[in-house]
Amino acid sequence: MSQENFISRDLAEQIHSKVGTPCYVYSEAVLRDSASKVLAFPNAFGLTARYAMKASPNSNILRFFASMGLHFDASSGYEVRRAIAAGIEPQRISLSTQELPDDFVSLVESGISVNVCSLSQLKRFGQELPGEKVGLRINPGLGSGGTQRTNVGGPASSFGIWHEDLDQVKKLVEQYELNVFRIHSHIGSGSDPDVWIKVVGMNLALVDQFKSVTHLNLGGGYKVGRVEGEKTTDLQVIGEKMKAEFKEFAAKTGRKIHLEVEPGTYLVANGCSILSRVQDETSTGEEGYKFLKLDTGMTDNTRPSMYGAQHPMWVVPADNSRRGKEDYIVVGHCCESGDILTPKAGDPEALSPRTLKKARLGDYFVIGGAGAYCASMASKNYNSFPESPEVLVREGGRVAVIRERQPIEQIWANEVAVL
Repeated sequence: MSQENFISRDLAEQIHSKVGTPCYVYSEAVLRDSASKVLAFPNAFGLTARYAMKASPNSNILRFFASMGLHFDASSGYEVRRAIAAGIEPQRISLSTQELPDDFVSLVESGISVNVCSLSQLKRFGQELPGEKVGLRINPGLGSGGTQRTNVGGPASSFGIWHEDLDQVKKLVEQYELNVFRIHSHIGSGSDPDVWIKVVGMNLALVDQFKSVTHLNLGGGYKVGRVEGEKTTDLQVIGEKMKAEFKEFAAKTGRKIHLEVEPGTYLVANGCSILSRVQDETSTGEEGYKFLKLDTGMTDNTRPSMYGAQHPMWVVPADNSRRGKEDYIVVGHCCESGDILTPKAGDPEALSPRTLKKARLGDYFVIGGAGAYCASMASKNYNSFPESPEVLVREGGRVAVIRERQPIEQIWANEVAVL
């Protein structure tokens, strides 16, 4: 699956006149379609679909998904507060975090639920909130991901309580009389239905060990193809297989378990592109490369530099001239040799030229698949570039600004003068 470029030259010019470049451009129509597919996830005994807000936490995105019926997964206490500030009811927020916040008691009292992610978190939760409902995030011993950096399960991952430590878990649960109502597991980004079914079986076996559990959260990791050759998870295919597993478990145990999923990438990845402009070019000779320099880069999208991630990209000519093709290494505007937008797949150290329409200075340039882990994971203020604005293209075609470009004064606003 490859993402289509929904930004025409006319739309690019309209956006440029409003906020300039670079900027993130979201498509309300694509976001709605993705949410509808998640909400239609097959299930046997009920579904709670959560948006993993770390993928893109703009308050407008949160409110849009809330209006469609989605709940939310937060990865820090700060994300919880951010969601509440956006108008999300605490009862619709679940927290799974590497760092249990100091104010977690007040957050629980406000209505959020917590999945503890380590034995020390479980002990701390029990000491502060004995007898309370709690979820357990378990590392089932299996992971899946495009690279080791996106694999969040198995022996190389620190996320969750290792599955061999269940005896210690049970002792703490009994000691603090906790009500374990949810088992949570997240393995990473994969699309293989057989892997998912194996994970479901492993996690239902964990559910079987805690008779109070009513919910099984299988996390996110539903892969989305951004470029040709990348697979997109078919939610209906894996969902129907999961549904059968839940029914079989109910037939054996009499327990009808409620399913939870919490995708991030699947919901937003292809619903946003980065609109930029070609601001320079250079060549390193016949034995080297032709470089296309943009007014964006790792300040707006760190994924290529971190993971060797691949994004679709298009030159959108600023005129009607006929163009041929050219092979380019596309680079960002940072004074940083790692600011490469066309690395080899899975290898941020290697270069991989991309065949594109011939570009000229001033042309628009679109980087697709930028809805997930781009605005939220950008290299904030590197080289003192301000944060880029975000706009939402409404279904009627209107362009709404949902985050202004950061005023440059904000970059140093928190500095304290001592010299």
